[in-house]
Amino acid sequence: MDYGSLISGSFGYAKDALWGKWGRWVILVVLSLIQVFTLFLVPLYNGYIVRVLSGRRPAPDIDEWGRLFVDGWKWNIINLIYMIPVLLILAYFGGLAVLSAIGVQGATDPAAWAPAVAAALSGILLAVLVAILISFVSLFAVVRFAHTGRFGEAFNFGEIFAHIGRIGWGSWILAVIILALIGLVYSVLVGLLANIPVLGWIISLFIGVAFGIFHARYLAGAYESAPAPA
Repeated sequence: MDYGSLISGSFGYAKDALWGKWGRWVILVVLSLIQVFTLFLVPLYNGYIVRVLSGRRPAPDIDEWGRLFVDGWKWNIINLIYMIPVLLILAYFGGLAVLSAIGVQGATDPAAWAPAVAAALSGILLAVLVAILISFVSLFAVVRFAHTGRFGEAFNFGEIFAHIGRIGWGSWILAVIILALIGLVYSVLVGLLANIPVLGWIISLFIGVAFGIFHARYLAGAYESAPAPA
């Protein structure tokens, strides 16, 4: 996999999708805000990201609003299902922490609270580790759903693993790690912009949409680096 071409191609895709197409950019910013303020109950922005993940070239228009809504919800549900193991771990260790805390309620000795703290920290660390491991499959699964247009294909593990095998597990994992590092740089940039009153927040919204398209196109490009199993 040519990671340099993957990054530059995804950047160019995002640039062509938005630069000079100010109406599309503004609409996507508005959709992203609606999605956040409705707690993802109106996931029209994610529906658009699904279209980018599907491999459409050039970047798709914003139309067929009902389809955007449905695809956005499918995106939500797929990611929620993949997060179930993480949620179960947090619930289990969180329950242990609560029970331990109840058992030492009123205790002033810090050592008495050690089991509760240990349970909470263990749960968080294990959940993070499991979330990272799952992400290598869940990201691929979402792209497969977008490419095939079929919800169930996000859980067709035989085909998912076979396709990743064609790409190379090492190549795919490295691609995800590189994307995560780019995301870290993006987060730092947004953090710096947050120090600029009002204007910084507005700029961050527009950059966030651009990064979302870059992110989706990058994953689609990595997915397409090897043909899907017949």
